[in-house]
Formats: sequence, structure tokens, C-alpha cells
Amino acid sequence: MKISALFSDRIFYKSLFAIAVPIMLQNLINSFVNILDTVMIGRLGTVEIAAVGLGNNVFFFYMIILFGICSGGAVFIAQFWGKRDIPGVRKTVGLCCIINLFIGSIFTLAGVLIPRQIISIYSTDAAVIEAGALYLRYLAPSFLPFALAQVMVLSLRSVEEVKAPMMTTIAALSINAVLNWLWIFGIGPFPALGVAGAALATTAARFTEALLLVGLSYRKKFPIAGSLRELCAFNRTFIARFTRIVAPVLVNEFIWSAGISAQNIIFARTHTDAIAAFNITGSVSQLTWVLFIGLGNGVAVLIGKKIGEGDHAGARDYALKIVCFAPLAAVGAAFVLIPISWFIPLIFKVNAGVLSAAALMIVIQALFYPCRAFNMSMVVGICRAGGDTVFCGFYDVAFMWLIALPAAAAASFFFHAPFWLIYLLIVSEEFFKLIAGLWRFRSGKWLHDVTGGL
Repeated sequence: MKISALFSDRIFYKSLFAIAVPIMLQNLINSFVNILDTVMIGRLGTVEIAAVGLGNNVFFFYMIILFGICSGGAVFIAQFWGKRDIPGVRKTVGLCCIINLFIGSIFTLAGVLIPRQIISIYSTDAAVIEAGALYLRYLAPSFLPFALAQVMVLSLRSVEEVKAPMMTTIAALSINAVLNWLWIFGIGPFPALGVAGAALATTAARFTEALLLVGLSYRKKFPIAGSLRELCAFNRTFIARFTRIVAPVLVNEFIWSAGISAQNIIFARTHTDAIAAFNITGSVSQLTWVLFIGLGNGVAVLIGKKIGEGDHAGARDYALKIVCFAPLAAVGAAFVLIPISWFIPLIFKVNAGVLSAAALMIVIQALFYPCRAFNMSMVVGICRAGGDTVFCGFYDVAFMWLIALPAAAAASFFFHAPFWLIYLLIVSEEFFKLIAGLWRFRSGKWLHDVTGGL
């Protein structure tokens, strides 16, 4: 596609950024708060920052499972929205809520009852295990409200209501930041709770977010806000088709998040400094990666809506535009990310080895940004919106588990490679995914109308 043609469709970009910008802002604020959390915890020491990083990895694993369910459900919601089938939208929301809350109950019980055993999977450092278990036990009550909030956020995005999720996230994360400051360090009459304070602040924020989302949805009478009967109106036929689409996404996200956990295990068992540097890299890179999260989620709504309307040619045109635009934008984002690495010593109170490793990891991350941006567009924006969830699941995890993780584990455990080389091997999967994604995109087999006949 010529550059002039890529930027000539004003309607596409206006629609895309109307959805994507609030998502970007929401995730940017979230990333700033995550960095603030990391900075505050980093003031307590390397053990604490590693412990909270591992505790949050458990939460990340949980979040990804919920995201798999909700993003699979979003395929249906966006296509139902294109057909203006409001009952279809609401029964999808209801089914997602039931599944999410069931999974949330399991994770809550595990976090409360066996936190030490869970953290010990990632680290053998006794001090890290003790601090991580404390953090996870106090974080566990946030899992259920987060399960509900995740359904509401992704469902609202799918019906092009993006401002409410952004505003509720801003409110919740503001509460999180203030309570972190009060409860971690013990400001004024509050006791210094350390990592437990950070977890309690997150829990309070998650309850706030869920209550605000539900309240606003029904007060504003958004399309997702149905009665109990409407939310539970799904039948066996719908559940069967929902399962065929969502199950591959759920398996995909489960295996992918297990791969992220494996990355954390590799770095944690390499050295406590290594996992601290890895966590800092992840937090800092999110400042620019929010752009591509917004683009991927935004174009998924537009493509799903086009498919629901029966405009398959329009859906393919939108897909072509995003796979050309996202990697170009990633080049610019990389030039922003690299200078950010220069300021790490001014932000994080950790030793020199952690700082230098994190700075080098960020440079490596930036170099792979164009590949990552294309892959994000394919996985979240195109394949899932088009109901191509079986290929998407294979494409998203195969290279991680068959190439990147074995190579990184061997480099760490057998060859005792430097931290930066282990990280380079971890991110190498993005190049192989790019090749597979280009092949699938050109085949055109990613487009399916999953709501036809429902």
C-alpha cells in the first residue's frame, strides 16, 4: 500500500482514534500508576520490588485468562453491535460475567490460602517468597471486582462506549496512587504496611472501578446494561458457538500467560537482580506500548462492526491499513522509548547492575517494536475480530514455547549468559511471529461472521 493511500481514509482514522485514544489514555494512566507503584516499592529495596513483581505476575496470569474470555466475547459483541442486535450484546455480556466470576473465585481462594506455595514457583529466595506471599494474600480480594470490571470495560469498548471506562480507570488509579503513598510508607496516622499496603491500595481501587462501571452503565443506559433475564437469555446453541470461538482464545491466553510466567521464572532463578531489571523494563516500556494496545483494540471494534454489517471488503481494507500503519508508528515509539532508559537511575533506587541491565533491555525492546506492533494488530485487531481464533492461538504462542523460552532457559541455566542476552532470546519470538502473521493476513482466511444465524 502506498503511503498516500494509507493516510487518505479520514473516516477510518477518525473512527479508529475516537475509540483508540481513550483506550490509550486509560492504559497510559495505568502504566504511570504501575511505574509509581514500582518506584514506591523500589524505595523499600530490591527484595521488595522483586516480590511485588512476582505477585503481580500472578495477577497478570489471572488478568490474561479473563482477557481471553472477554476478548473472545468481544468478537460476538462487536458483530452483534454491527447488526444492532442489542439482545445478542446483552446475553454475551451475561455469559462473560458468569465465567469471569467463577474463575475469579478460584484465584481468590488460592491467593488467600496458598500464597507462599504460589510465589515459591517463581523464586527460591526465602526473603522474596515471604514478601511476595504477603503481597499476594492482601491482593487476592481484588480478583472478583476486577473480573466484573474486565467484562464491563471490554464490552463497553465493543459498542463504542470508551469514555466511561477511561474515566472510571482514572478515578480508580488515582485512589490507588494516593493509598499507595499513605499505606506503603505510613504517612500521617497510617501505619507503614510496605508491600501489604500496596496490595490493599490496589484492592480498594479495583472495588471502586467495578462499582463505578456498573453504576454508570445502568445510569447512562448503555447497550450492555440489561436486566437479569436479558443477561441470562443465552441458550445451548449460543453457548456452543460461544465456546467454539472463546475456547481457543482462552487456551491461547492461558498458554501465553504461562509463557510470561516462565519468563519470570527464568529471570527470577537467574538472579534477583535479573528479575528486578525485567520488571523495571516491563513497567517503563508500557509508557509507549499503550499506543499499540489502543490501536489493536480500536481496530478490532471497527473490523468486527464491519463484519456484522456484512461489509467484508471494508473489513479487509481496515485490516490492511492497520498492519501498515502500526509498524510505522512503532518506529517513532522506539525513538521515544530509548531516551526514557537514560532516566532509569533517577527514578529507581536499585543497585548499578539492575540499572544497567534494565537500560539495555529497554533498548532491545525498542528494536523489536515494529515486529511487536504488527503482531499486536494481527492477534487482537484482526484475527480475533474476524473470529479466526484457532490460528490466532497457535500463532500467538508457538514461537514463544518452541523457540524463545527454550533458548532463554538454556542461556540462563546452562551457559550463565548475561541478562541482556537472555532477554534478547525472550523477545526473538516477535520476528518469527511476524513471518507467520504476514502469511495468514495475505491468505484472507482470518475473516468469519460468527454471529450469522444466532
